Amino acid sequence: MSRIHEALKKAELERATHGGPEDHVIEQAMPPGMAPRMTGNMHVDGALTFEALQARTARVKWNPNPNTMLFFGGTDQSMGKEELRTLRSRLYQMRERKPLKKILITSALPQEGKSFLSANLAQVLVQQRGRRALLIDADMRGPRLHQAFGTSVQPGLAEYLMGEQDEFGVIQQGSMENLFLIPGGRPVTNAPELVSNGRLKNLMARLEPLFDWIIVDSPPAALVSDASVLANFCDGVLMVVRSSVTPSDAARRARQEFAPDQLLGVVLNGIDPKIDSYARNYYPAYGQPEAELKK
Repeated sequence: MSRIHEALKKAELERATHGGPEDHVIEQAMPPGMAPRMTGNMHVDGALTFEALQARTARVKWNPNPNTMLFFGGTDQSMGKEELRTLRSRLYQMRERKPLKKILITSALPQEGKSFLSANLAQVLVQQRGRRALLIDADMRGPRLHQAFGTSVQPGLAEYLMGEQDEFGVIQQGSMENLFLIPGGRPVTNAPELVSNGRLKNLMARLEPLFDWIIVDSPPAALVSDASVLANFCDGVLMVVRSSVTPSDAARRARQEFAPDQLLGVVLNGIDPKIDSYARNYYPAYGQPEAELKK
């Protein structure tokens, strides 16, 4: 009896014993050069499929904060939506010139809007039909994304990196189609060591083929080293700077944490609303709801 046949018989016996289909890897039974085949929801070489991910991750009831989660209801003209659509377009333009899927979002200091941008960028990316996005809260010292989504903080990335959970135990899927979340998990103080232990690299390798975009929210880059370590697992970095608030020396220090080719650009947050009102006053079709234009 061949090794392949023996492996298949063993898998069939285990499925019968456990009362349902399970994912099995029989790569070790394959002769060199033989192409992998599909069995159920997983490749026999261990590559995860999106259907398997949907079936095995938890469906969670999110209660998003309407003040910060722009695409969970509200009018289409909500402040900031059009700017996010513009940012989405710029990212697709960049993707034409270089591989770009995993984006790290950071800031120099706290309270500059990086988590707000991370959450809403992930939302606007899945507004395009068929696009899938994974949002990861990698600010494990002070996770916050779960608050914006109105969900639990753990189990999350910290538990995965410590080996307490697998990917299915930490990924959440909620009410927005094709948007998935990995919360930060319980706060930790050894985040750089956890990020470097090899499990994040494995997680990215397994999940990257399933998503069009992976957005990673990191701690402030000028305060701790986490962001620069996380950047090694991403394709590029967006840095958030708060208008008239972020000190120039702090922004400069944060910028120096990344290699020149890692920085995709800077997002200016908290612009004076008087400046933004210019477009609404002079170009009303681009800034007012349709109902107001008809009056």
